[in-house]
Amino acid sequence: MSNNIDKFPDNFLWGGAVAANQCEGAWNVNGKGVSTADVATAGSVNTPREYTEGIIEGKNYPSHEAIDFYHRYKDDIKLFAEMGFKCFRTSIAWTRIFPNGDESEPNEEGLKYYDNLFDECLKYGIEPVVTISHYEMPYGLVEKYGAWRDRKLVDFYLNYCNVIFNRYKEKVTYWMTFNEINVITLHPFIPAGLRISKEENKEQVIYQAAHHQFIASAKAVKLGHEINPNFKIGCMVVYPLAYPETCNPDDVLAANNYMNKHYFFSDVHVKGHYPNYMKKYFERNNINIEFQDGDEEVLKLGTVDFIGFSYYMTLVVSGNTKGKTLTEGNMTKGIKNPYLKASDWGWQVDPVGFRISLNNLYNRYEIPLFCVENGLGAADTIEDDGSINDDYRIEYLREHIAEMKKAITIDGVEMIGYTPWGCIDLISASTGEMKKRYGFIYVDKNNDGTGTLERRKKKSFDWYKEVIKSNGENL
Repeated sequence: MSNNIDKFPDNFLWGGAVAANQCEGAWNVNGKGVSTADVATAGSVNTPREYTEGIIEGKNYPSHEAIDFYHRYKDDIKLFAEMGFKCFRTSIAWTRIFPNGDESEPNEEGLKYYDNLFDECLKYGIEPVVTISHYEMPYGLVEKYGAWRDRKLVDFYLNYCNVIFNRYKEKVTYWMTFNEINVITLHPFIPAGLRISKEENKEQVIYQAAHHQFIASAKAVKLGHEINPNFKIGCMVVYPLAYPETCNPDDVLAANNYMNKHYFFSDVHVKGHYPNYMKKYFERNNINIEFQDGDEEVLKLGTVDFIGFSYYMTLVVSGNTKGKTLTEGNMTKGIKNPYLKASDWGWQVDPVGFRISLNNLYNRYEIPLFCVENGLGAADTIEDDGSINDDYRIEYLREHIAEMKKAITIDGVEMIGYTPWGCIDLISASTGEMKKRYGFIYVDKNNDGTGTLERRKKKSFDWYKEVIKSNGENL
């Protein structure tokens, strides 16, 4: 029997994750166009972000500067290398390559930027893990075509993929097509640029747009494998594990139905066809998905190599929510779980739920998993001596990594790697805040946009460095 039976795989990819629109800034530099993220104003836990029609003078758009990673990436990647990162998950800003989205020729300045960024990673032996579209797309495609409701976006997306696959085929192996693609059902504008009027059938618009993204993803997978057979191309979903409130069969059925709405997205990506439970749902709710000739074959031929996913928290679902205390997190809503503690933003902390989720996903699909988001958003305090003692973050990550190890070594789950979210502080996607921090590296930036942007190591920096050095043995 192998001595490695209780250890993480030797080639396990430890790293960290960010998104271009939440860290780069430089929103209109070197030919970059306006993205859907660029029209999202600052908000808070009590004030929703506003998604304006174009840029309105006087509004606070936090992505416009973010943490200025665009100009500071060399120093930041050096810090990632000091922690020992094996990989770095980031995204390409579509509008740096195609400013309006429907151009025939790419913006060379944008392509050069990512050449330099990936080269900087590779210099330190850090594998780039790239999301092709992470909660942003050209705003021009929203204005001109109504975003992903229009089938034309499939071709615009594939043109974009063709350019970046060919440009970076020797630099990037791991790709993901759409970030948290299932969030289209929770917040249609953030992942798909959809503005839906009250007169429209909301679900009809959402699921038709999702179909266009499925086709785009499947065609991208096939194209990528043709360009470089060594590419590993995955989907990316938010995994919101839902527990039934009780063993009442109505609660169990409600939780099952809730999960099916999310499994639908990974089912199509991995299995290559629409599951019967969603076909029946569409039929019973008068939703008619327009398939073009050949779409079924496209889905079948474009299945993914791995499942990328985010895991932050779990939910409780009931057949009857009347009079129940509800809680929210990561754009999802459920009943408060009395057995769990919660973050400052109300997200319920559930390390064992992480192990359960890993088992659920792997046993359902039997392809490798890649946890590309996991972490704790918290308000950090700088002490008088300049230190930032984020023991709460260390505790959160320690407990989740311990459960991930059990899933791999005891349960037999196959995993590629683990990239905690916001390895450096960045703009929160859900609230637009800086105060809600996830990073191992503190960035001096405030919610109102003030700050020096100075970088500072937190206590978790050295802790995570030891985790990586010991391949998960020293937690």
